[in-house]
Amino acid sequence: MNRRRVVVTGLGLVTPLGVGVEKSWEGLVQGRSGIRRITYFDASSFPTQIAGEVHDFNVEDYIEPKEIKKMDRFIHLGLAASIMAMKDSGLTITEENADRIGVCVGAGMGGLSTIEHYHKVYLEKGPRRITPFFIPTLIINMAAGQISIRHGAKGPNQAPATACATGTHAIGDAFKIIQRGDADAMIAGGTESVITTMGIGGFNAMKALSTRNDAPEKASRPFDRDRDGFVMGEGSGVVILESLDNAVARGARIYAEVVGYGLTGDAYHMTAPAPGGEGAARCMAMSIRDAGINPTEINYINAHGTSTKYGDELETTAIKTIFKEHAYKLLVSSTKSMTGHLLGAAGGVEAVISVLSIVHKTVPPTINLDSPDEGCDLDYVPHKARQADINYAISNSFGFGGTNACLIFKKYEH
Repeated sequence: MNRRRVVVTGLGLVTPLGVGVEKSWEGLVQGRSGIRRITYFDASSFPTQIAGEVHDFNVEDYIEPKEIKKMDRFIHLGLAASIMAMKDSGLTITEENADRIGVCVGAGMGGLSTIEHYHKVYLEKGPRRITPFFIPTLIINMAAGQISIRHGAKGPNQAPATACATGTHAIGDAFKIIQRGDADAMIAGGTESVITTMGIGGFNAMKALSTRNDAPEKASRPFDRDRDGFVMGEGSGVVILESLDNAVARGARIYAEVVGYGLTGDAYHMTAPAPGGEGAARCMAMSIRDAGINPTEINYINAHGTSTKYGDELETTAIKTIFKEHAYKLLVSSTKSMTGHLLGAAGGVEAVISVLSIVHKTVPPTINLDSPDEGCDLDYVPHKARQADINYAISNSFGFGGTNACLIFKKYEH
C-alpha cells in the first residue's frame, strides 16, 4: 500500500509556562519552572501543595461567554490550543473539504472539577439542581467534539483516553488516518485539567506526587537522585497534521514530518512499568521500524521522564536496550522538569516541543538535575538548553495500565 507522507503545519500550546507557543518555548529554553503553590483550592491539608497551574489563560479570548459554562476547563484549554494551531497553520475548512478534515484529541481523566462541583450541588440541593449540561461538560470526547464543532471539521472524530500516553496516541492515530488516506488533515493532541481536591488527593493516596512544598520550582527533578514523585500540571498541546500533498498544494509552512509511531502494552501492572522497561523498549523499537530508519539516526528523545523513582530508571534502561552504545550519544531531556506532568495532555505538549526542537535546532534542558541517580547515566541535557542539529526526534509517553506510545518526527526535506 502506498503510504502518504504526513507533515506538521500548525502548533498550539497552553502550559504552566504560558499561553501560546512562543511563551512556552521561551520558558523551556530559559530553563524556567512553571511549578508554584496551588491556588485553585485550599491545599493546606494535603501532603502535596504544589502544581503547574496555567495562570495567564483568559477563556473569554477563545469561547463565547454563554458557551463557557457548558464546558469543563479541560475542554476550554483544548479548544484554545486548537484555535491557536489552526490559526498558525492557515488551514481553512470549507464545505468542500470539511469531511476530509478530522479531530483526534483526548484526555486522561476528563471533567473531574465538574464532577466534584455537581456532586456538592447534589448533596446540598438535590438532583433537580444538576445542570442538563453536566454530562456533555465532563465526558472526555467532548474536547474533540467541541473542537470539531468550532472549526467545522466533519472527518474522523475520536478521543483516546490512555492516561499519560493519551496525547501521543492521539497524534499517532491521526498520523495513521492521514497516511492511509481516510483524511487529508487532522487536528490532534491532548488536553487535561485535574488540579482539584480529588485529583491531587487521589495521586497523594498513591504516594505518586512530590511533597517538596517548600521549593515548588525544584520539585520536578527527573533522573535526579533526590526526586520524590511527579508534579501535576495542566494544559493542552495540539498539532495540525496534513498529507504532504495537501500542505504543498496550499503553500503551507511545514514544521516537520511525522514518520514513525509505536504503541504497545506492558500487560504487567496497574501502575508500575514492566521490569527492565521492556514495554517502553518495544514501543520505541516499533516506532523506529515504522519510520524505516536505523536507531543510530535518532538525535533527540523527549523523555517521558516524570520524576518518579522507577519510571525514570526503567525509561533509561529501555533507551539503552534499544540504542545500545548510541544511547550515550543521544540527547535526552525531560521537559516535565519545567511544565510538570500534564497527564493526558503531556504527549500533545511534548510533540509540539519535539517539533520546535527540530525547527530551532535547540534541545530544552532537564532542570533540577543536580545529582543523577545511579543507573541514570545518559546525557539528559542538564540545567541549560543546548544547540543541536536534529534530524530525528522521538517523543515518549507511558501511562498507567501499561500503555505506551512513541512518535518520531523528522526534519522536513522536500
